Amino acid sequence: MMEQLLLKRAATGDKEAYAELVRLHYKTVEKFSFQCGVHSNDIQDVTQEVFIKLYRFLAQFEQGKFTTWLYKMTLNTVRDYYRKEQREKRKRDKLQYESSSIVHMTTDDIALHEAILTLDEKYRMPIVLYYFHDCKYEEIAEILTISLSMVKVRLMRAKEQLKAILQQGGESNG
Repeated sequence: MMEQLLLKRAATGDKEAYAELVRLHYKTVEKFSFQCGVHSNDIQDVTQEVFIKLYRFLAQFEQGKFTTWLYKMTLNTVRDYYRKEQREKRKRDKLQYESSSIVHMTTDDIALHEAILTLDEKYRMPIVLYYFHDCKYEEIAEILTISLSMVKVRLMRAKEQLKAILQQGGESNG
């Protein structure tokens, strides 16, 4: 597989192979970061941080599915990035985000995205990984380090919560 060869070459310091890995996965990391709740003005910073970590820890990658490892690294980077900030700042950034960018999204897309962001992380991550990144239950379990049955339960509960939120017109009941 071409990706495995790139991984081996990049792990030994081949900058061209590393650059190709970045090129292949950059949009995926950006999209997943956005769906994790990263504000539009922070997406590039988070994405860059993911690829810096990738470069630093590439030699530690063990055989397995690279994208699963990359999703896990992205999720951890997002968590780390926002641990440093206060909740009030996130609220202000969200308002700024809503009034800018993503012009190509329909009203329904925006409503769904906002509804997904209101979910607790333990419900939001399985939804995003399953529906927007086509991850299988097993991959989600590995990325989130939870059991397969917990993935199924969280997906079911997340869908129920999303349905309730969207029926209320996007208002969250906590």
